[in-house]
Amino acid sequence: MIEEVINFNSMEIIHLTTIQTPLGDMFACAVDEGICLLEFTDRKNMEKQFKSLSKSLNVEIVEKEHHHFIQLKKELKEYFEGKRERFEVPLFITGTEFQEKVWQLLREIPMGEIRTYKQQSEKLGNLKAIRAVGTANGINKIAILIPCHRVIGSNGELVGYAGGIWRKQKLLELEKAILF
Repeated sequence: MIEEVINFNSMEIIHLTTIQTPLGDMFACAVDEGICLLEFTDRKNMEKQFKSLSKSLNVEIVEKEHHHFIQLKKELKEYFEGKRERFEVPLFITGTEFQEKVWQLLREIPMGEIRTYKQQSEKLGNLKAIRAVGTANGINKIAILIPCHRVIGSNGELVGYAGGIWRKQKLLELEKAILF
């Protein structure tokens, strides 16, 4: 834990850029350790996301290029062209221990597959954590790379995507097309 505090304090800024995608513009933030935010610019409460990130790392967000953005842009372009199944750009995840477990489970869902919130809570070993899993999914700051869009309601409905249900549908369609 002490190392993390030292690392946070050694950060000077969080770098910010805007990336164009076929589903709309996205904000990306990076620190030397990796991408720490990727969200659609029209996401509800975007300002709150920025404030939360800035506060958690105790540094300012500044619009400025970063070497991780080059790799991120390339990988997103390949993904939307149907040429990439896995992302390799480094991530720097900030959250509670529980949130990080939920986000790791999301990263383990294979492309083209979906899970329910109930299945995710079962994988965590706590069937009563369905709502907590949904909440953690909802505050995931790294869209697409941490694929919260692959989680649906137990009734098969597309629910709970901050980027918009229509985008969730498009991402799932894209991923199925890549695989088939």
